[in-house]
Amino acid sequence: MAEQPTVVVMQPMGGGEKQHLMQGQPVQGPPMPPGPQPGPQWMQRPAVSGCPPGLEYLAQIDQLLVKQQKEIMEIVTSWEMKNKYQITNSVGQQVYFASEESSTCERQLCGPHRGFIMHICDNMQQEVIRVVREFKCCSGYQECICGCCKGHCAAEVTVEAPVGEVVGKIRQACSSWKPHFKLETADDVEYANIRGPCCFGNICCPNTDFKITNMSEEEAEIGKVTKKWAGFAAEIITDAQTFSVEFPMDMDVRQKAVFIGAVFLIDFMCFEKTQK
Repeated sequence: MAEQPTVVVMQPMGGGEKQHLMQGQPVQGPPMPPGPQPGPQWMQRPAVSGCPPGLEYLAQIDQLLVKQQKEIMEIVTSWEMKNKYQITNSVGQQVYFASEESSTCERQLCGPHRGFIMHICDNMQQEVIRVVREFKCCSGYQECICGCCKGHCAAEVTVEAPVGEVVGKIRQACSSWKPHFKLETADDVEYANIRGPCCFGNICCPNTDFKITNMSEEEAEIGKVTKKWAGFAAEIITDAQTFSVEFPMDMDVRQKAVFIGAVFLIDFMCFEKTQK
């Protein structure tokens, strides 16, 4: 005679009808909570010989998008937070993530004129590029957007790629009414200019271009940093910006890293809100 299946009586939780299940049948439990949402899609690291570790990505790229993350606490309270940026390629794959290291006191009192270290890491959380801006406490410095204070008061950043090896500098230059920066080698030799328009930082302005031109041939454009217009409402609410940086595909990856460093100095000098 075949063995009769055993009937298991399931007592309801908190009242209700009893459930009769045959032994061996799965018990239908409550729905499982959704799993963690997938993170950003990272660009696959290409194999490039003779390239500094972490800069291989740049060998196959001629454009990057640098998008600052919006901080809710900063929007609501105006308390200046450390800036964070997502750096992606033209198809939306994340290449790097940049995070600011700075003094709380300088962020609140000095605003965009603060010193900082920008740590740029790859998807393995390895720091591959470092952008350093020293704080300069100069009388009247906050009003010197044109850079005519020159010398020890002019804003500048140093770019290390890999960390510990200086590959270039971006220095604020004297200009009567348009933002002007100079690109320099590690040995302080100027080789390119960055010039922006007379109208920047306006909430009604369209995309704002900062053209990078060769020092020896002023009209020869070798790259460009563009501040993307986020829309009227977004420009009022937050100073979190989106930039694109363009360079020739065959440019040395170390020089591309310097162009990336220029984005952060332009952001702080031209688009970060000044603390009142």
